[in-house]
Amino acid sequence: MSSPFVGVFAFGDSVLDTGNNNDLPTVARCNFPPYGRDFIGGIPTGRFSNGKVYSDIIVEALGIKHLLPAYLDPNLHSEDLPTGVCFASGNSGYDPLTPSLVDLYSLGARRIAIISAFPLGCAPLERNGGGLLGECLELQNQRAKMFNSLLSSELDTINRDFPDAKLVFLDVYHPFLELNQHPENSGFEVLKIGCCGTGTFEVTSFLCNPWNPFTCSNASNYVYWDAIHPSERAQRIVASQTLKLITST
Repeated sequence: MSSPFVGVFAFGDSVLDTGNNNDLPTVARCNFPPYGRDFIGGIPTGRFSNGKVYSDIIVEALGIKHLLPAYLDPNLHSEDLPTGVCFASGNSGYDPLTPSLVDLYSLGARRIAIISAFPLGCAPLERNGGGLLGECLELQNQRAKMFNSLLSSELDTINRDFPDAKLVFLDVYHPFLELNQHPENSGFEVLKIGCCGTGTFEVTSFLCNPWNPFTCSNASNYVYWDAIHPSERAQRIVASQTLKLITST
């Protein structure tokens, strides 16, 4: 049976970015080793991960294609467009939600999935920058939960206004929180630091780079790849849970 999904178009930040920042004048880039170490061919592509990112994993699981190409990829082909591209850009901000969704609706989008905020206080950068004994920063997590509650309520309102569309709230907060609270249940050995460098504050080109001698040998043992971004295996675990919300619509 063929998939009812024919294409995916992703908007967001570094969690979804598949390489749009590679040629932009920004420090929020990762098109160099050790990023992409576990990607196909071991090639750094601008994904903020040791391998694939959430947007790749979703299109693969939906049976659309193996990777979601970046819209700004110079090697992008016109035949890639109908099945989806990634517009996400690392370090990007947030647009007002309702006008953005209305714009997508006017362009023909009828199935829209909106990802919740992560438990940001549990990222190694936050844990090691202010968490007591490396524990999650509860204030940061409470802010994320408040944002998610408001987001979910707004989506309920928009769904009522557009009954022929389906907007789905993808809760990644709780699956990621579960990984942070019980990493051993999913076979992870290291939680409080990332794989790259010392794993405490390295993000992108500043310290997570080819010359850092402390990068781990097996990222699959780590919940986090660098001080902010989850490893590919952690993202796959969370994606497998949120995928149920997408396919049930």
